[in-house]
Amino acid sequence: MNEKFFIVNIKVLPGVFQKVIQVKELIYTGKVKDISEGVKEVGISRSAYYKYKDNVFSMSDNMKGQKATIALLIAHESGTLSRILDKIAENKGNIMTINQDIPINNAANVTITFDISEMKVDMKSILEEIKTIDNIIKVKLIALE
Repeated sequence: MNEKFFIVNIKVLPGVFQKVIQVKELIYTGKVKDISEGVKEVGISRSAYYKYKDNVFSMSDNMKGQKATIALLIAHESGTLSRILDKIAENKGNIMTINQDIPINNAANVTITFDISEMKVDMKSILEEIKTIDNIIKVKLIALE
């Protein structure tokens, strides 16, 4: 995975990126009930939304890269979540929230939000480090603020 992140003024990007972010915000705030309703409201296709949804993020005006949220799918093995948290802490990340579903088919979804203001490495590096932990099935950056 060779990802690189940039902060870019929305004025220079195609309008579809802003609309994708609008749909994500509408869904998150509950103003629309699902993706279909959201894309209809902002005027983009579902395929455009799905094409960009995992790669376009909004950044608050008053924050400068202070929080990151990652989603993981982990095998149901003792100590896996602890090793993930240790890896974040080793890199000076500070855990803010952890949400873990119960394991289904021997795997659990986990969402972790952490403070990245004091981190020693960039997000790409921390994601790559987490992927090397045993029993990690999938890791994905959800939001960066």
